[in-house]
Amino acid sequence: MKRALISVTDKTGIVEFARSLSELGYEIISTGGTLNEISKNGIAVTPIDKITNFPEILDGRVKTLHPMVHGGLLYKRDNPRHVETASKHGISPIDIVVVNLYDFEGSLKLNKAHEEMIENIDIGGPSMIRSAAKNYKDVLVVVEPNDYDKITDMLKNEKITLELREELAMKAYSATAYYDAMISRYFMSKTGKESDSVTLGFKKVEELRYGENPHQAAKLYNDNFVNSYFSNYNQLNGKNLSFNNLNDLNTAVELCAEFDSSKGDFAAVALKHATPCGVALGNTPFEAFKKAYDADKLSIFGGIVAMNSIVDADTAALMSEIFLEVVAAPSYTEDALEILKKKKNLRILEIDVKLKKSEFDIKYLSGKVLIQDTDNIKDEKFECVTLKKTTKEEDKDLIFAMKVCKYVKSNAVVIAKDLATRAIGGGQTSRIWALDTAINNYSDKNFSGCVLASDAFFPFSDCVELAAEIGITSIIQPGGSVKDQMSIDECNKSGVSMIFTGTRHFKH
Repeated sequence: MKRALISVTDKTGIVEFARSLSELGYEIISTGGTLNEISKNGIAVTPIDKITNFPEILDGRVKTLHPMVHGGLLYKRDNPRHVETASKHGISPIDIVVVNLYDFEGSLKLNKAHEEMIENIDIGGPSMIRSAAKNYKDVLVVVEPNDYDKITDMLKNEKITLELREELAMKAYSATAYYDAMISRYFMSKTGKESDSVTLGFKKVEELRYGENPHQAAKLYNDNFVNSYFSNYNQLNGKNLSFNNLNDLNTAVELCAEFDSSKGDFAAVALKHATPCGVALGNTPFEAFKKAYDADKLSIFGGIVAMNSIVDADTAALMSEIFLEVVAAPSYTEDALEILKKKKNLRILEIDVKLKKSEFDIKYLSGKVLIQDTDNIKDEKFECVTLKKTTKEEDKDLIFAMKVCKYVKSNAVVIAKDLATRAIGGGQTSRIWALDTAINNYSDKNFSGCVLASDAFFPFSDCVELAAEIGITSIIQPGGSVKDQMSIDECNKSGVSMIFTGTRHFKH
């Protein structure tokens, strides 16, 4: 008689699968809660200790770690020496292993106490999966419940192929690698240390229609270790999010999260191609969005809007006058949703911008991976380095402008006034070109009395000269150039105040 060993935490569909295997002539072997679940549904099942002739010990920590189990999984049926050894020690083959693991991931999401986390680290399960997968030519290893029906049909029709066995082995090792990656990251987080080997586990959410361009295939994966605003959104309307929507949304929401609506900083971010085009703070959500919209009525077309507060009917009405791809906010009034849902393709997302973002940023190169901390400095050290000092109103605008500048592609500059962007220039290979771009692209704007933020230092005094010409009254930049004094002298000459922060904000 063929044998199947079943031990699962996720019991979805397991009774039906066990019944099918039993009807196909398999002896069912099982453990603990899985044994009880199968048995109470009238399916004959053999307890694991009848196979090992050894009881479960150490509160269930040891039950399948035994030669009778792993010998039955690992011996090669076409190797005479293996067959002889198995026969000598009374080891019978195990032909199918159905295992999914203790819910360490669920415990992580619930932020359970450390001792409980440790008890949710599965040892026997990964060992059985790995043993079965290593001997995949002789043993079917099944780790995903959605494979149960396919396996049943193929067994019934005797269509188990080598290709299927290899596919199941791939899924098996992917499951244990993902599982171990979460445990590794848990200990990294707890200890604040890291090893030379870093493994990050991602779980596929969906197939996307395409990537940045129609000829590029793309998929969406979730990092279940990170409980961020971006992994906990609810889509209320519209088509599925595209690759570009998701990429843009991430930047829009991260920038929106820089501001706290509970402190009266109602924020609206309009964004296109992962670059802010209009950002503003207001005393009300409507005022914030109106100011962001007025900042750049052209670029917002076909873009994304993120807000850090409720969207009301007045705000929704103004949004509905524009073609937008996505609107993201913590909540909406019923009237606002009714207005926005009239555009059936508009993606409307409910998203909590107060949840934390990921603590690291990844860039994949060809065979190399760059991992860095996120650019999340909150309190920069401001030092006024000019004769003219900043006013309180300028200070507010300077801080606002620098927060926006962090999310603009380098080289980047942001011109702002009254807590709203007036012009944004980014993605240039020269800083003066970034400022030229901002001025030329927003030539209809009056920059008199505005402030200017730069994501990195001025290598020359040319940006200060141009800023003074258009009426900029105050500048914020990191400083640190060997020619800083040239910019300071030019500010003093032109009557412009300047703040050094000491912190660069390149975004490549």
